[in-house]
Amino acid sequence: MSLLNKLFHFVLLMTKRYNIDESHGISHSMNVLRYANEIYEEESVKFPIIKNQEKIIYVSAIVHDMCDKKYMEPDEGIRDIELFLCDKMTAVEINMVKYIISTMSYSYVKANGFPTMGPYKRAYHITREADLLTAYDFDRCMIYNMYKKNGSIDEAFVDANLLFANRVMKHNDDGLFLSDYSKKKSLILESSALHQIDVWKKMLKNPVFR
Repeated sequence: MSLLNKLFHFVLLMTKRYNIDESHGISHSMNVLRYANEIYEEESVKFPIIKNQEKIIYVSAIVHDMCDKKYMEPDEGIRDIELFLCDKMTAVEINMVKYIISTMSYSYVKANGFPTMGPYKRAYHITREADLLTAYDFDRCMIYNMYKKNGSIDEAFVDANLLFANRVMKHNDDGLFLSDYSKKKSLILESSALHQIDVWKKMLKNPVFR
């Protein structure tokens, strides 16, 4: 079985074990990996040093939410990840994966700033930015809030709308994107998110559903 298959099997196992909902499950891992690859393809031309860090970037992208405090004790998730990777990466690579996924969240960065990553700083930012780009999916935010609100789509919309207004739509102003790819892509995704929000506003007011 290829490493890619093993990684996604691990995500499936962890989502079941810790009851991780679909907003942070396998489809999210796939989307973060895809964005990480797209950012990497551009950044590796400018900064060839990261070609030796490609594996770290992709593994981090796939498993980054398997230690999310919303679903588990982070240290427990980190131990699960380390045990899973022990025969698949070097000790140095595993340590960098652990460091990246432990310090890349929006809440961590807002509270502590960017960590000192030395020669791995671009690997860190590629993974972090890939995750941030997936935050522009308004439907995904709705899904997460529906799980929190016991299926209430009206309450989920209110919460998601507030999150976008107070956080997601400010990513660029907050200086969270460093790569040219992410700066450009985020503007496209922002426009798409605004359209998603408008569609949901109309749907929620549609008398057909009342």
